[in-house]
Amino acid sequence: MNSAPNVILSGFADESAMTKKANEQFAALAAIGLQYYSIRFVDVGNGIKNVMVLDDEEIKTLQQMHTDYGMKVSSIGSPIGKVKLLDVEDGTANKFIPFDTYLREDVQTACDRAEAFDCKLLRGFSFYHPKGTQPEDHIDQVVDQLSAIAEACDARGLTFGLEVEANLVGQTGHLLADIAAKVNHPAMVTIFDGANIVMQGFTPDQVYAQYQAMKPSLGWLHIKDYSDPTLGGRVDHVDEESASHFVPADRGDSAHEAILRDLKGFLPTLHERMSARGVDGIFVDLEPHVRGGGQFGGFSGPDGFGIAARALCKLLDYVGIGYDLRTFESLQASK
Repeated sequence: MNSAPNVILSGFADESAMTKKANEQFAALAAIGLQYYSIRFVDVGNGIKNVMVLDDEEIKTLQQMHTDYGMKVSSIGSPIGKVKLLDVEDGTANKFIPFDTYLREDVQTACDRAEAFDCKLLRGFSFYHPKGTQPEDHIDQVVDQLSAIAEACDARGLTFGLEVEANLVGQTGHLLADIAAKVNHPAMVTIFDGANIVMQGFTPDQVYAQYQAMKPSLGWLHIKDYSDPTLGGRVDHVDEESASHFVPADRGDSAHEAILRDLKGFLPTLHERMSARGVDGIFVDLEPHVRGGGQFGGFSGPDGFGIAARALCKLLDYVGIGYDLRTFESLQASK
């Protein structure tokens, strides 16, 4: 009998809607059975906007729609940390913002959004080091800046999740684990994302090893997968806008079966860690990108999102991890 806590399924709702209109996002996720979502891009009637630039009226509209559709926000899918670490020209289009300004304005805005949508988690990143330099050479500065972000989040009862992703200082699970250990703050956890590792040329065994390295700091998981037969080894710099080999979690190279099998035994520890931060549970957040992805988002469509959700549920069933979806009883209770 499985005595481990259930995971809570969530998803980046903007991936599910052809136009990113809020009603389409919520209808698609509610039909799949999800009650939680991560908010990133949304059209509330004034065009597509990132969550960071929503105005007060749009926020109020979304709050009412959450009630109408029975949705809750699991995390703010903010772009915090996707800016240059240093003000140097390196041939990329990434922007630089002085950190004091960034901490005072952007980070506080992300915290404002979390409070407005009654969630405890902010998704973020580990800053772009200058292209052509080694990420290891920039860890000390990143640790200083992320420590300040963790303090800012903690002051407002929030937790910052640091996602592993290509081209950033924390581009591998081992680097991210090193950063988290040096920050050593309960308000900062890490977010595992297998596809973001595979697309850098790592093998399934290497992805699994990076997941293991992240476990001491792990907060939640993003679920997408990647399968590219042309990859022939380590990729130093990923062309994020050309990524096109994303697949559902039951058919890629991210070792999801082995990872989820291991996660099953780790769930009680992870549940205790996140409950101590006031989080509703252990989130497994779908970000499928099955129709393509880029630097600041991806797209799956309602059909692709449904395919990805069913693939994840199949894997969870196979390894014996419980999860919650909407039921007839919950529908009756909401009447």
